[in-house]
Amino acid sequence: MGHNKESHPECNSRVPAILTALEKLKLTSKFRGLDVVEIQNFRPATTDDIASVHAGPYISGLEKAMDQASEKGLIFIEGSGPTYATATVAASKVSQDPPVAFALIRPPGHHAVPKGPMGFCVFGNIAIAARYAQRMHGLKRVFIIDFDVHHGNGTNDAFYDDPDIFFLSTHQAGSYPGTGKIDQIGSGSGEGSTLNLPLPGGSGDTAMRKVFDEVIVPCAQRFNPDIILVSAGYDAHLLDPLASLQFTTGTYYKLASHIKQLAKDLCGGRCVFFLEGGYNLTSLSNSVAESFRAFLGDRSLAAELDDPNYLHEEPLNKVKQIIEKVKHIHSF
Repeated sequence: MGHNKESHPECNSRVPAILTALEKLKLTSKFRGLDVVEIQNFRPATTDDIASVHAGPYISGLEKAMDQASEKGLIFIEGSGPTYATATVAASKVSQDPPVAFALIRPPGHHAVPKGPMGFCVFGNIAIAARYAQRMHGLKRVFIIDFDVHHGNGTNDAFYDDPDIFFLSTHQAGSYPGTGKIDQIGSGSGEGSTLNLPLPGGSGDTAMRKVFDEVIVPCAQRFNPDIILVSAGYDAHLLDPLASLQFTTGTYYKLASHIKQLAKDLCGGRCVFFLEGGYNLTSLSNSVAESFRAFLGDRSLAAELDDPNYLHEEPLNKVKQIIEKVKHIHSF
């Protein structure tokens, strides 16, 4: 909660808004018993854990920045977001319906590159988790799905030449940070293990359903992962102020449900979601709650939350062309 800047979209109201919605909708352990287990006694990441992804000079430099933040309250450490540091970097809670888990963490992490912070992100949360899963749990093959509206350039860069970690990102074409082109597919021994699918503005539920069925599923099946990790950004929602896709709470329910099933089919159900973006507190909290409903097998309440009058026609011809191009590049 100490990591906060007034009027900044990545503010400390985000996780409390989610927790309030989960409580209101009776999706917590208080109401669901052992169906929802909140892990309280987690171990913070060590410097060695962080160094599995980030460069030593950045880590030591950030420690100095934290000391300055302790004196000044807040300092900016990178301008493109802008990204700021405070004396408290992050606190995390994990809600778990074994074996699907959701890490309600902030700040987000998928823009943080190995050498530094970027775009609200200080550390590459999901990248560090992927290395930890490999090192500590022997889960060698990690499949990462990133459905944040912005390209996860930090995760992309961390594993660009790694054949054992498949990074798949759907994001709005032309959005921040301008990376994630369709021809960025990895390099060296990792060539082919990165898939970027930039969606045209206005893409929504139908587009994402086609992408899931025609791209995500066959990629995951071919890769045959030991675990699936998800950069769950909720800023592709049509009400989010930072982009112009047309996802709805219903889109996020379907994504969570389908990814859960994909993990069950391919890797014994091992799947962890990590909170990334999402800056309209109402759509963020409702969409995360819908993800929880999907995990629990509850029916979706999206019809009561989504207003179809806000939706416009999707650019499905463009989406089809992009999907066909991706299939050709990746030979499936």
